[in-house]
Amino acid sequence: MADPVPARSSRSDTTTPGRHWRKRFLETLVVTSNVALAADAACVTPARAHHARRAEPDFARAWQAAMADGYINLELEVIRRLREGDLMTANGDRFDFANAIRLLATQRETQTRGAGQVRDVSAAEVRASIDRKIEDIRRRMARQKAAAESKPA
Repeated sequence: MADPVPARSSRSDTTTPGRHWRKRFLETLVVTSNVALAADAACVTPARAHHARRAEPDFARAWQAAMADGYINLELEVIRRLREGDLMTANGDRFDFANAIRLLATQRETQTRGAGQVRDVSAAEVRASIDRKIEDIRRRMARQKAAAESKPA
C-alpha cells in the first residue's frame, strides 16, 4: 500500500512554513482525514492549523472541503474493498469495515444536521441583518405605542 502522506515538494516546506504549509496540510488532510498527521506533514502544530482555520475564512472553507474529500475517499475505499473482496490492510490486519461505515454514517448525519446551520457571511452582512431586526422592533414598538395612545381611556 502506498504511503498515505504525500511527499514533501521541497526543502523550503519544512524549514519555513510561512503560508506554504497550508497546501501541504490540506493535501495530507484529504488523504488521512487526520489533523495531527496533516499538521506534522506540514511542519506546523495542530494548534497553528486550528488558529489559521479560525482566522482565515478561505482556509476554513478549504479545510472543510479537504475533510469532505477525505470522507469521499474513505467511502470509495470501502466500496472498492467490498467489491474486490479485499479484506486485509497492507500490514496484514483485517480492514475494519464496521468502524469505517459507522464513521461515514456519523459524518453524513453531522453534515445533514449542520447543512442548514452553517453560512459563510461577512461581518457587514451580520451587521446589516442586526440593523434590519432592530428597525423592525422599533417599528413594532411605534405601532404598539400609537395603538395604545389611540385607545379611549
